[in-house]
Amino acid sequence: MSKAEFHHAADGRPLAMVVRADFDDFAAHPPTFENEEERRWLERYYRVSSPEVERDTKAHLTDDALPLQLTVLNRPRGAYVKPHYHTNDRATESATRHQVMVCVAGRARIGVFAKEGDHVVDVELGTGDLVLLYEGHSIETLEDGTRLLEIKQGPMPEDPFADNVALPSVSATTG
Repeated sequence: MSKAEFHHAADGRPLAMVVRADFDDFAAHPPTFENEEERRWLERYYRVSSPEVERDTKAHLTDDALPLQLTVLNRPRGAYVKPHYHTNDRATESATRHQVMVCVAGRARIGVFAKEGDHVVDVELGTGDLVLLYEGHSIETLEDGTRLLEIKQGPMPEDPFADNVALPSVSATTG
C-alpha cells in the first residue's frame, strides 16, 4: 500500500507532504459523507453509484486548516461532478477558491465555467497534465483507472459543503 508521507518541524508544524503516483491509501483519508444528509448532498451533486464508492475513491490528505488542500481521486469511467465553484468563508484576496487539477494517470475532461454559469471550454487532461482553476468547473473521468490530484486553496470552512456553489444554469450530462 502506498501512503502519503508527512514531514513536520520539531514543533509539529507541517513542512511537506509527498504523494506518490501509486497512492492507494484511500481508507486512511475518507471524505465526509457519513450521515443521511451528507449522502443526499452527494447524490445531488455527484454521479457515483454509492457513497461507499466515493469513500473508496477519494482521499482528503491535508488538514482542513492548511492554505492548500490535497485530495487524491481514483474514479471509474463516467463518474461526474456537477459544475460548481468554491467560495471562501474567511478574508482572502480572491472571491473564489482556486485549485489545481493534476492528471496523474488516465484521462479526464475538465469543464471550465464562469461563476455566473457560462461554459467557456472543456480541457482534456492526459497523464502529467494540469489545469489551474479560478472559478467554476466540472470533472469527468474518461477511462477506468483515471487518477486526479486536486490541490485546493484553504483553509476549509467548518461546514465542508458550505463553499460548494452549484451553477444553476448548467445541468449535468447523463451519458
